[in-house]
Amino acid sequence: MKASGFDTRRRALAVCLVAAFMSGLDVSIVNVALPSISEGLRASEDELQWTVSGYALTFGLLLVPAGRLGDARSRRAIYMWGVALFTLSSAVCGLAGNMPVLIAARLVQGMAAGMMNPQVSGLIQQMFQGSERGRAFGALGATIGVSTAAGPLIGGALVTAFGPEHGWRWVFLVNVPIGVALLPLARRVLPAPGRAEAPDVPTGRRESMDPVGVLLLGVGVAALLLPFIQQHQWEGEAKWLLIPAALVVLAGFVAWERIYRREPLVDLALFRKRSYSLGSAIALLYFAGFTGIFFTFTLYLQSGLHYSALMAGLSITPFALGSASASVVGGRLVSRAGRRVVAAGLITVIVGLSATMAATWLVPGQGVGLATALPLLVAGMGSGLVISPNQAIALSEVPSAGGGSAAGVLQTGQRLGSAIGIAAAGSTFFGSVAQGWPTAFRHGLMVVLLCVFVALVAAVYDLVRTHFS
Repeated sequence: MKASGFDTRRRALAVCLVAAFMSGLDVSIVNVALPSISEGLRASEDELQWTVSGYALTFGLLLVPAGRLGDARSRRAIYMWGVALFTLSSAVCGLAGNMPVLIAARLVQGMAAGMMNPQVSGLIQQMFQGSERGRAFGALGATIGVSTAAGPLIGGALVTAFGPEHGWRWVFLVNVPIGVALLPLARRVLPAPGRAEAPDVPTGRRESMDPVGVLLLGVGVAALLLPFIQQHQWEGEAKWLLIPAALVVLAGFVAWERIYRREPLVDLALFRKRSYSLGSAIALLYFAGFTGIFFTFTLYLQSGLHYSALMAGLSITPFALGSASASVVGGRLVSRAGRRVVAAGLITVIVGLSATMAATWLVPGQGVGLATALPLLVAGMGSGLVISPNQAIALSEVPSAGGGSAAGVLQTGQRLGSAIGIAAAGSTFFGSVAQGWPTAFRHGLMVVLLCVFVALVAAVYDLVRTHFS
């Protein structure tokens, strides 16, 4: 019976990871298809920006409310609704005849991704315990790392295979058969509320969904994200006024959550746990650097060195391979070594990216893709030791019943970090293009390294506190 239960949980984990892969893939897969979309639908720069950033925006907005809804009702049900909506919106994206339809469908696709992702973390939190949980989060970390890094490669391969006229459509349509296959599998293997093999999965209780908290958090997150994701399209400095306004709204959210007498949207007591508060900070800081790597490197290769979409994707693949392999190892080590795994991973990322910077200086021409392969492999291995172990540690003291909303907050921080990091690295990159593409990439990479270094400082602080406590 025990083996049978483990097999069931392993199949459930596989179903969860496929959805995490799809949603992560669509963060980066579209980038290499933008020139084809621009030509095929006669899109403006603003419309292309919204094709990318609209997905990130609605993704970030739905994470916490969807996580809370899964905690309170049924994670399996919210997961399935998310998969269904993601599949449908992917089909609409692929068949879109104009940019307004494509942008609207991308916004819905981001909402669906925000519905699915916190359920994945919440289900892992409840189906697995101890070292098994670490290995499960290791598999999730590998999935996140591979999906984000492999997006340009898969997108480039699809555009190359189906041609510039139809290839961009298959970047979206590839999700449809996967989503259709996932739905019956999810119904069969994911634990329903109160199932014996996962007794602490929500039992369909009907607490208040804290509508005021949902509204305040949504407005605050949207106002915080918009200036960064519209940095180059929204002219003038007025957009930055949204940041202090967002902080005021988020302060109001915190005050409301403190006085709300029923079950709040976010349990603020979680942030009194060092594992969760520092884990959230490390996630935000690391993702601020992590996603900036792909953004600046793809621009350098395609715009500066005129690499094809496929070759640019291939050049980033070593990072994905390193991340996938090391995530599995990190998941196994985290139960024994804890935050030391994360610190070692951050150091490895810094070493790998520093070597990448040196490689672009030593080999500035067309051979840069080959010259950076080994350094990016090392950086990817470090990344694999950061993402999943950090998530496992951050959620280690979270009660299982609140796993979805806690994971939603953690992932919202990741989305905020990604938006801020891309804006910071991108601004530095574009501001240095006049000095040459290699110099622009190295300057952007310095911003990435700074973010990773600050994350390392947070990890070392946690280790010091643990040693002397």
